[in-house]
Amino acid sequence: MEEVAATVFEGKRVAAPPTYCVTGATGYIGSWLVKVLLQGGYMVHATVRNPGKALHLLSLWAGGDRLRLFRADMLEEGSFDDAVKGCDGVFHVAASMEFDIPTNENVEAYVQSNIIEPAIKGTENLLKSCLKSKTVKRVVFTSSISTITAKDNTGKYRPVVDESCQTPVDNVLNTKPNGWVYVLSKLLTEEAAFKFAKDNGIDLVSVITTTVAGPFLTSTVPSSIQVLLSPITGDPKFYSILSAVNARMGSIALAHIEDICNAHIFLMRQGNAQGKYMCCTSSCLMSELVSLLAQEYPCSNIQRLKADHQGSVPSEISSKKLRDLGFNFKHNIEDLIHETIAACVDYGFLPPMKK
Repeated sequence: MEEVAATVFEGKRVAAPPTYCVTGATGYIGSWLVKVLLQGGYMVHATVRNPGKALHLLSLWAGGDRLRLFRADMLEEGSFDDAVKGCDGVFHVAASMEFDIPTNENVEAYVQSNIIEPAIKGTENLLKSCLKSKTVKRVVFTSSISTITAKDNTGKYRPVVDESCQTPVDNVLNTKPNGWVYVLSKLLTEEAAFKFAKDNGIDLVSVITTTVAGPFLTSTVPSSIQVLLSPITGDPKFYSILSAVNARMGSIALAHIEDICNAHIFLMRQGNAQGKYMCCTSSCLMSELVSLLAQEYPCSNIQRLKADHQGSVPSEISSKKLRDLGFNFKHNIEDLIHETIAACVDYGFLPPMKK
Protein backbone atom coordinates (compact mmCIF):
# COMPACT_ATOMS: atom_id res chain seq x y z
CA MET A 1 0.00 0.00 0.00
CA GLU A 2 1.23 3.49 -0.81
CA GLU A 3 2.21 5.38 2.30
CA VAL A 4 1.08 8.94 2.96
CA ALA A 5 3.95 11.28 3.70
CA ALA A 6 3.20 14.65 5.23
CA THR A 7 5.03 17.64 3.77
CA VAL A 8 7.54 19.23 6.14
CA PHE A 9 8.71 22.84 5.64
CA GLU A 10 11.15 24.57 8.00
CA GLY A 11 10.54 21.88 10.58
CA LYS A 12 6.75 22.29 10.49
CA ARG A 13 4.16 19.86 9.20
CA VAL A 14 2.16 21.71 6.55
CA ALA A 15 0.04 18.96 5.01
CA ALA A 16 -1.85 16.52 7.22
CA PRO A 17 -2.65 13.05 5.88
CA PRO A 18 -6.30 12.19 5.17
CA THR A 19 -8.50 11.09 8.06
CA TYR A 20 -10.66 8.01 7.61
CA CYS A 21 -13.37 6.49 9.79
CA VAL A 22 -13.63 2.70 10.09
CA THR A 23 -16.85 1.22 11.45
CA GLY A 24 -16.83 -2.21 13.07
CA ALA A 25 -13.19 -1.80 14.07
CA THR A 26 -13.18 -4.85 16.36
CA GLY A 27 -14.16 -7.23 13.54
CA TYR A 28 -11.81 -9.21 11.32
CA ILE A 29 -11.65 -6.85 8.33
CA GLY A 30 -12.21 -3.71 10.42
CA SER A 31 -9.38 -4.36 12.88
CA TRP A 32 -6.92 -5.22 10.11
CA LEU A 33 -8.00 -2.21 8.05
CA VAL A 34 -7.29 0.10 11.00
CA LYS A 35 -3.81 -1.43 11.27
CA VAL A 36 -3.04 -1.04 7.56
CA LEU A 37 -4.29 2.54 7.50
CA LEU A 38 -2.12 3.48 10.48
CA GLN A 39 0.89 1.79 8.91
CA GLY A 40 0.27 3.89 5.81
CA GLY A 41 0.40 7.13 7.76
CA TYR A 42 -3.32 7.95 7.77
CA MET A 43 -5.34 9.41 10.65
CA VAL A 44 -8.00 6.94 11.80
CA HIS A 45 -11.29 7.25 13.67
CA ALA A 46 -12.20 3.71 14.73
CA THR A 47 -15.75 3.05 15.87
CA VAL A 48 -16.75 0.27 18.25
CA ARG A 49 -19.97 -0.60 20.00
CA ASN A 50 -18.14 -1.59 23.19
CA PRO A 51 -14.79 0.16 23.76
CA GLY A 52 -13.84 -2.48 26.34
CA LYS A 53 -13.63 -5.08 23.59
CA ALA A 54 -11.09 -2.97 21.72
CA LEU A 55 -8.54 -2.69 24.54
CA HIS A 56 -6.51 -5.69 23.36
CA LEU A 57 -6.29 -4.13 19.89
CA LEU A 58 -4.75 -0.82 20.98
CA SER A 59 -1.25 -2.23 21.39
CA LEU A 60 -1.58 -4.21 18.13
CA TRP A 61 -2.66 -1.13 16.20
CA ALA A 62 0.10 1.05 17.67
CA GLY A 63 -1.61 4.13 16.32
CA GLY A 64 -0.33 6.71 18.78
CA ASP A 65 -1.87 10.14 18.29
CA ARG A 66 -3.11 9.23 14.79
CA LEU A 67 -5.79 6.92 16.20
CA ARG A 68 -9.00 7.98 17.93
CA LEU A 69 -11.52 5.50 19.30
CA PHE A 70 -15.25 6.30 19.24
CA ARG A 71 -18.16 4.47 20.80
CA ALA A 72 -20.96 4.18 18.23
CA ASP A 73 -24.10 2.09 17.98
CA MET A 74 -25.55 1.70 14.50
CA LEU A 75 -29.11 1.70 15.86
CA GLU A 76 -28.70 5.10 17.52
CA GLU A 77 -29.30 7.93 15.05
CA GLY A 78 -26.54 10.49 15.36
CA SER A 79 -24.26 8.00 17.09
CA PHE A 80 -21.66 8.35 14.30
CA ASP A 81 -21.75 12.14 14.11
CA ASP A 82 -18.60 12.67 16.18
CA ALA A 83 -16.75 9.74 14.61
CA VAL A 84 -17.14 10.97 11.01
CA LYS A 85 -16.73 14.66 11.80
CA GLY A 86 -13.71 15.99 9.94
CA CYS A 87 -13.13 12.71 8.08
CA ASP A 88 -12.26 12.60 4.39
CA GLY A 89 -13.86 9.20 3.91
CA VAL A 90 -15.63 6.38 5.72
CA PHE A 91 -15.13 2.64 5.51
CA HIS A 92 -18.40 0.98 6.48
CA VAL A 93 -17.22 -2.48 7.52
CA ALA A 94 -19.55 -3.20 10.45
CA ALA A 95 -22.06 -5.97 9.74
CA SER A 96 -24.08 -8.62 11.52
CA MET A 97 -22.66 -12.13 11.28
CA GLU A 98 -25.90 -13.93 12.16
CA PHE A 99 -26.03 -17.55 11.07
CA ASP A 100 -28.47 -18.97 13.63
CA ILE A 101 -32.06 -18.03 14.39
CA PRO A 102 -34.51 -19.32 17.04
CA THR A 103 -36.36 -22.44 15.88
CA ASN A 104 -39.58 -21.49 17.66
CA GLU A 105 -40.06 -18.22 15.77
CA ASN A 106 -41.77 -17.25 12.54
CA VAL A 107 -38.49 -17.36 10.67
CA GLU A 108 -38.95 -14.72 7.99
CA ALA A 109 -40.68 -12.27 10.34
CA TYR A 110 -37.95 -12.72 12.95
CA VAL A 111 -35.18 -12.18 10.41
CA GLN A 112 -36.87 -9.11 8.95
CA SER A 113 -37.46 -7.36 12.28
CA ASN A 114 -34.38 -8.48 14.20
CA ILE A 115 -31.66 -8.62 11.53
CA ILE A 116 -32.60 -6.97 8.21
CA GLU A 117 -34.30 -3.83 9.49
CA PRO A 118 -31.61 -3.05 12.10
CA ALA A 119 -28.85 -3.58 9.51
CA ILE A 120 -30.53 -1.22 7.02
CA LYS A 121 -31.36 1.35 9.68
CA GLY A 122 -27.80 1.25 10.98
CA THR A 123 -26.32 1.83 7.55
CA GLU A 124 -28.69 4.71 6.88
CA ASN A 125 -27.84 6.21 10.27
CA LEU A 126 -24.16 6.16 9.33
CA LEU A 127 -24.83 7.72 5.93
CA LYS A 128 -26.92 10.47 7.58
CA SER A 129 -23.92 11.28 9.76
CA CYS A 130 -21.76 11.45 6.63
CA LEU A 131 -24.16 14.00 5.16
CA LYS A 132 -23.92 16.14 8.29
CA SER A 133 -20.12 16.07 8.31
CA LYS A 134 -19.73 18.06 5.05
CA THR A 135 -16.16 16.69 4.72
CA VAL A 136 -16.75 13.03 3.77
CA LYS A 137 -15.93 12.64 0.09
CA ARG A 138 -16.57 8.90 -0.29
CA VAL A 139 -17.99 5.91 1.59
CA VAL A 140 -16.56 2.46 0.88
CA PHE A 141 -19.06 -0.26 1.80
CA THR A 142 -17.89 -3.78 2.62
CA SER A 143 -20.09 -6.21 0.70
CA SER A 144 -19.79 -9.99 0.33
CA ILE A 145 -19.52 -12.77 -2.24
CA SER A 146 -22.72 -14.05 -0.64
CA THR A 147 -24.57 -11.45 -2.74
CA ILE A 148 -23.27 -13.11 -5.92
CA THR A 149 -24.16 -16.37 -7.68
CA ALA A 150 -22.34 -18.23 -10.44
CA LYS A 151 -25.57 -19.82 -11.68
CA ASP A 152 -27.59 -18.34 -14.53
CA ASN A 153 -31.37 -18.45 -14.89
CA THR A 154 -31.22 -22.06 -16.10
CA GLY A 155 -29.19 -23.22 -13.10
CA LYS A 156 -25.99 -23.68 -15.08
CA TYR A 157 -22.67 -22.22 -13.94
CA ARG A 158 -21.47 -19.16 -15.83
CA PRO A 159 -17.92 -19.37 -17.18
CA VAL A 160 -17.17 -15.90 -15.76
CA VAL A 161 -18.73 -14.38 -12.64
CA ASP A 162 -18.51 -10.65 -12.01
CA GLU A 163 -20.21 -7.86 -10.08
CA SER A 164 -23.37 -8.09 -12.21
CA CYS A 165 -24.19 -11.67 -11.16
CA GLN A 166 -26.26 -10.78 -8.13
CA THR A 167 -28.17 -13.42 -6.20
CA PRO A 168 -31.96 -12.78 -6.54
CA VAL A 169 -33.57 -12.04 -3.18
CA ASP A 170 -36.51 -14.33 -4.03
CA ASN A 171 -34.13 -17.26 -4.56
CA VAL A 172 -32.64 -16.75 -1.11
CA LEU A 173 -36.06 -16.64 0.54
CA ASN A 174 -37.40 -19.62 -1.41
CA THR A 175 -34.42 -21.95 -0.97
CA LYS A 176 -32.96 -20.72 2.37
CA PRO A 177 -29.48 -22.23 1.84
CA ASN A 178 -27.04 -22.50 4.72
CA GLY A 179 -26.09 -19.00 5.84
CA TRP A 180 -29.13 -17.52 4.08
CA VAL A 181 -29.76 -14.96 6.84
CA TYR A 182 -26.34 -13.40 6.31
CA VAL A 183 -26.83 -13.50 2.53
CA LEU A 184 -30.18 -11.74 2.76
CA SER A 185 -28.83 -9.15 5.19
CA LYS A 186 -25.90 -8.23 2.92
CA LEU A 187 -28.07 -8.12 -0.21
CA LEU A 188 -30.73 -5.85 1.23
CA THR A 189 -28.34 -3.63 3.19
CA GLU A 190 -26.14 -3.01 0.16
CA GLU A 191 -29.21 -2.26 -1.96
CA ALA A 192 -30.48 0.21 0.65
CA ALA A 193 -27.05 1.84 0.96
CA PHE A 194 -26.77 2.49 -2.79
CA LYS A 195 -30.32 3.84 -2.91
CA PHE A 196 -29.75 6.22 0.01
CA ALA A 197 -26.42 7.31 -1.47
CA LYS A 198 -27.98 8.02 -4.87
CA ASP A 199 -30.94 9.89 -3.38
CA ASN A 200 -28.68 12.06 -1.21
CA GLY A 201 -25.68 12.63 -3.47
CA ILE A 202 -23.21 10.46 -1.53
CA ASP A 203 -20.29 8.91 -3.44
CA LEU A 204 -20.49 5.24 -2.42
CA VAL A 205 -18.40 2.31 -3.67
CA SER A 206 -18.67 -1.30 -2.50
CA VAL A 207 -16.06 -4.04 -2.18
CA ILE A 208 -17.41 -7.55 -2.77
CA THR A 209 -15.23 -9.58 -0.44
CA THR A 210 -14.72 -13.27 -1.14
CA THR A 211 -13.80 -15.78 1.61
CA VAL A 212 -11.26 -13.79 3.62
CA ALA A 213 -8.37 -15.44 5.45
CA GLY A 214 -4.81 -14.95 6.62
CA PRO A 215 -3.55 -13.54 9.95
CA PHE A 216 -6.04 -11.95 12.33
CA LEU A 217 -6.01 -9.48 15.23
CA THR A 218 -9.37 -10.39 16.76
CA SER A 219 -9.63 -12.14 20.13
CA THR A 220 -11.57 -15.01 18.53
CA VAL A 221 -11.06 -16.88 15.25
CA PRO A 222 -13.03 -15.07 12.51
CA SER A 223 -16.00 -16.91 11.04
CA SER A 224 -14.60 -16.79 7.50
CA ILE A 225 -11.47 -18.61 8.68
CA GLN A 226 -13.56 -21.21 10.49
CA VAL A 227 -15.50 -21.74 7.26
CA LEU A 228 -12.29 -22.10 5.23
CA LEU A 229 -10.71 -24.55 7.68
CA SER A 230 -13.86 -26.62 8.27
CA PRO A 231 -12.53 -29.51 6.13
CA ILE A 232 -9.75 -29.78 8.73
CA THR A 233 -11.78 -29.15 11.87
CA GLY A 234 -14.84 -31.08 10.70
CA ASP A 235 -17.13 -28.42 12.22
CA PRO A 236 -20.54 -29.32 10.71
CA LYS A 237 -22.00 -25.80 10.85
CA PHE A 238 -19.10 -24.12 9.06
CA TYR A 239 -18.53 -27.03 6.69
CA SER A 240 -22.17 -26.82 5.59
CA ILE A 241 -21.66 -23.11 4.85
CA LEU A 242 -18.52 -23.89 2.81
CA SER A 243 -20.47 -26.55 0.90
CA ALA A 244 -23.31 -24.10 0.26
CA VAL A 245 -20.84 -21.52 -1.09
CA ASN A 246 -19.32 -24.18 -3.33
CA ALA A 247 -22.75 -25.19 -4.61
CA ARG A 248 -23.73 -21.58 -5.38
CA MET A 249 -20.43 -20.53 -6.91
CA GLY A 250 -19.12 -23.81 -8.33
CA SER A 251 -15.83 -23.09 -6.55
CA ILE A 252 -14.39 -21.38 -3.48
CA ALA A 253 -13.26 -17.78 -4.08
CA LEU A 254 -10.53 -16.54 -1.74
CA ALA A 255 -8.73 -13.33 -0.82
CA HIS A 256 -5.98 -12.53 1.68
CA ILE A 257 -6.94 -10.09 4.45
CA GLU A 258 -4.14 -7.70 3.43
CA ASP A 259 -5.35 -7.62 -0.19
CA ILE A 260 -8.91 -7.02 1.00
CA CYS A 261 -7.81 -4.04 3.10
CA ASN A 262 -5.55 -2.67 0.37
CA ALA A 263 -8.46 -2.89 -2.08
CA HIS A 264 -10.66 -0.88 0.30
CA ILE A 265 -8.01 1.85 0.57
CA PHE A 266 -7.28 1.78 -3.17
CA LEU A 267 -10.97 2.31 -3.98
CA MET A 268 -11.24 5.08 -1.41
CA ARG A 269 -8.33 6.91 -3.03
CA GLN A 270 -9.10 6.12 -6.69
CA GLY A 271 -11.12 8.99 -8.09
CA ASN A 272 -12.51 6.98 -11.01
CA ALA A 273 -13.99 4.22 -8.83
CA GLN A 274 -17.74 3.69 -9.26
CA GLY A 275 -20.22 1.02 -8.16
CA LYS A 276 -19.24 -2.48 -7.07
CA TYR A 277 -15.87 -4.24 -7.22
CA MET A 278 -15.16 -7.94 -6.81
CA CYS A 279 -12.06 -8.63 -4.71
CA CYS A 280 -10.89 -12.19 -5.38
CA THR A 281 -7.29 -13.36 -5.48
CA SER A 282 -8.32 -16.61 -7.15
CA SER A 283 -10.87 -19.42 -6.91
CA CYS A 284 -10.50 -23.18 -6.84
CA LEU A 285 -12.64 -26.28 -6.79
CA MET A 286 -13.50 -27.70 -3.40
CA SER A 287 -11.33 -30.73 -4.14
CA GLU A 288 -8.38 -28.47 -4.97
CA LEU A 289 -8.91 -26.44 -1.81
CA VAL A 290 -8.95 -29.56 0.35
CA SER A 291 -5.76 -30.79 -1.36
CA LEU A 292 -4.03 -27.48 -0.59
CA LEU A 293 -5.20 -27.65 3.03
CA ALA A 294 -3.95 -31.24 3.29
CA GLN A 295 -0.55 -30.31 1.90
CA GLU A 296 -0.15 -27.50 4.41
CA TYR A 297 -1.72 -29.29 7.38
CA PRO A 298 -1.80 -33.09 6.93
CA CYS A 299 -4.41 -34.89 9.04
CA SER A 300 -6.32 -38.14 8.77
CA ASN A 301 -9.77 -36.57 8.66
CA ILE A 302 -9.20 -34.32 5.67
CA GLN A 303 -8.48 -37.15 3.24
CA ARG A 304 -11.98 -38.55 3.77
CA LEU A 305 -13.55 -35.22 2.84
CA LYS A 306 -11.33 -34.85 -0.21
CA ALA A 307 -13.25 -37.37 -2.27
CA ASP A 308 -16.62 -35.81 -1.49
CA HIS A 309 -16.27 -32.88 -3.87
CA GLN A 310 -15.01 -33.42 -7.37
CA GLY A 311 -15.70 -31.11 -10.28
CA SER A 312 -14.59 -29.88 -13.66
CA VAL A 313 -13.41 -26.39 -14.59
CA PRO A 314 -14.61 -23.80 -12.04
CA SER A 315 -16.25 -20.52 -12.95
CA GLU A 316 -13.80 -17.64 -13.05
CA ILE A 317 -14.62 -15.29 -10.17
CA SER A 318 -13.42 -12.18 -11.95
CA SER A 319 -11.75 -9.15 -10.37
CA LYS A 320 -11.16 -7.67 -13.83
CA LYS A 321 -12.97 -4.43 -12.99
CA LEU A 322 -10.73 -3.90 -9.96
CA ARG A 323 -7.55 -4.92 -11.79
CA ASP A 324 -8.41 -2.69 -14.78
CA LEU A 325 -8.54 0.24 -12.38
CA GLY A 326 -4.91 -0.49 -11.50
CA PHE A 327 -5.12 -2.67 -8.40
CA ASN A 328 -2.57 -5.47 -7.95
CA PHE A 329 -2.97 -8.42 -5.59
CA LYS A 330 -0.02 -9.17 -3.32
CA HIS A 331 -0.84 -12.72 -2.15
CA ASN A 332 -1.69 -16.02 -3.85
CA ILE A 333 -3.80 -18.88 -2.47
CA GLU A 334 -0.76 -20.77 -1.18
CA ASP A 335 0.30 -17.70 0.86
CA LEU A 336 -3.21 -17.34 2.19
CA ILE A 337 -3.53 -20.94 3.34
CA HIS A 338 -0.03 -21.05 4.85
CA GLU A 339 -0.54 -17.85 6.85
CA THR A 340 -4.06 -18.81 7.94
CA ILE A 341 -2.98 -22.18 9.31
CA ALA A 342 0.12 -20.69 10.97
CA ALA A 343 -2.04 -18.05 12.68
CA CYS A 344 -4.54 -20.65 13.87
CA VAL A 345 -1.80 -22.91 15.25
CA ASP A 346 -0.26 -19.95 17.10
CA TYR A 347 -3.68 -19.03 18.47
CA GLY A 348 -4.38 -22.60 19.60
CA PHE A 349 -7.36 -23.13 17.30
CA LEU A 350 -5.46 -25.92 15.53
CA PRO A 351 -3.08 -28.26 17.37
CA PRO A 352 0.59 -27.99 16.42
CA MET A 353 1.61 -30.22 13.52
CA LYS A 354 3.70 -33.23 14.41
CA LYS A 355 7.29 -33.04 13.23
